[in-house]
Formats: sequence, C-alpha cells, structure tokens
Amino acid sequence: MPHLRPDGPGRPPGAAAALRDLPGVPPAPEGRRQHPPQPAETPLRLAVPGYAHPLVAPVEWGELTRPAAAGAVHWTVLDVAGGPGARPDPHCLEAAGRLKSARVRILGMLDLRDGRRPFGELITEAHRFLEWYRVDGFYLGRCPADRDLLPEVLRVTTTLGALAPRTHVVLGIGTHPYPGYAEAADQLVTFAGPWADYRWSQVAEWTAEHPAERFCHLVHGVPPTHLDEAMRVARWQGAASVFFTDRTGWEALPGYWDDLVSRLGQGVSE
Repeated sequence: MPHLRPDGPGRPPGAAAALRDLPGVPPAPEGRRQHPPQPAETPLRLAVPGYAHPLVAPVEWGELTRPAAAGAVHWTVLDVAGGPGARPDPHCLEAAGRLKSARVRILGMLDLRDGRRPFGELITEAHRFLEWYRVDGFYLGRCPADRDLLPEVLRVTTTLGALAPRTHVVLGIGTHPYPGYAEAADQLVTFAGPWADYRWSQVAEWTAEHPAERFCHLVHGVPPTHLDEAMRVARWQGAASVFFTDRTGWEALPGYWDDLVSRLGQGVSE
C-alpha cells in the first residue's frame, strides 16, 4: 500500500461556505488542548487503512468478512495499484465482492500526491473504482493540509460526492489541517503514525466543534500491553474511527486482531 504511509452519504453542509470564506479569513488558531472523553454512546470502530494485495494477504482480507470483524469495521481501503489500476484485477474483484456480501464499506484509494494530482486523473480513477469494484466511497491519500490548497480539495470531494449516492469520503491527511478541511469530507484522518508519537499527541482545539465520528486515527507500533491506553487516547481526543497495530505498517494483520475486534465490536468504553 505505497500511498498509505505509516508516518505520516454526500458532502457535509458548509462546503460552499468554506470556499466562499477562504479569502480574508485569518489563520486558524494554533491552540491545542485535550478533549473531554467521548460518551459511551460513541463506540470506537475500526478504520482499516488497507492490507497488502489480496493475492499476497488472503488471510487479512478474509478476516474482514468474518461476522464479528465485519460488525466492528467502519471501512477499509482498497488500493489495487496506487489506485484502481489500468484494468480490473481478478483477485481484488473477488475480495471486493466478499466484502460487499459481508456489508463492509469499501473505499477506493485516490492518491492526491500532496495536492499535485491533476483533477481529471482523479475523477477518471474514481469512475474506474465505481465501475469495477463498486466501492462505497474514496480514501484520498496524501491529502494536503494547507489553507491555500483547500479549494482544490473541495472541488475534488464535491465532484466525488456527486458521482454516486451516499459516497463516503475520507481525507488521509495524517495531521490536523486547516479547519476548513472539516467541511470537505465525511471524515479526516488527523493522526497517522507511530505509537511513540501518538501517546503524547494533542488535538487541535477546533476539532471540539465537530462530533467524534468526523475523525480517524491510524496508529502503528502499539504494544499489546498499551492497547487499552491507545483506546483511551482516541476517546480523549475525540476520534471514533481507529486502527491500532503492533506492526510497523498497515499491510499485515495486527498480532492482537481478535482482541481488537472483540473490544470494538462490543463498543467497549474505556
């Protein structure tokens, strides 16, 4: 999954306002603070950033279709070849079909290349994902975070939302962006990196204005003995979608997968 770097239903209302208000808007405040813990009614769910190709990792993809896991997974990312590829991949077609049967939401990977990707290429790849793999939405990898690039990101996400009903769009940013990005997609990945950084991380103050369902954290290198602590950090910082793994990246199944599925499937409150 080269573009999901370990280190690093339609559009929500307000996207047009975010575009309109960009000129002259003062920079976002730099303040950071911890959120109060999320209420027990907001369970954590798994956001799987995508495993290796199904031919290489059949066990990983198969695990997502087990009833217990399917109930705990919010979405998973399908990256065929840095996107949908040039033609339908039979192994990915089979994996996607099984995920659809298990009612697991599939997001097609679109690489924004930090805002350098041509608009036309992105939309062409989105059409391929929809036609070939019947995806439920899109994960915009290497999404920029800068205020100046927000209009182009809004252009992309608004177009994606018009391609199919109930399209779920996630911005794979990996850090806290300019606040206007919260109006550009259904969810933002505001942390993607190692446990050593995550356990001491802080959350941008503006995120308190949005529900936990709008934010996702992807954390690698989480030791089994710190899984409870990782869940507490996610709740404390106001993120409802998470992925924790003891690996150094996302391509393999976490060593404590069964435990993770059991905890999140039950909506564990930390």
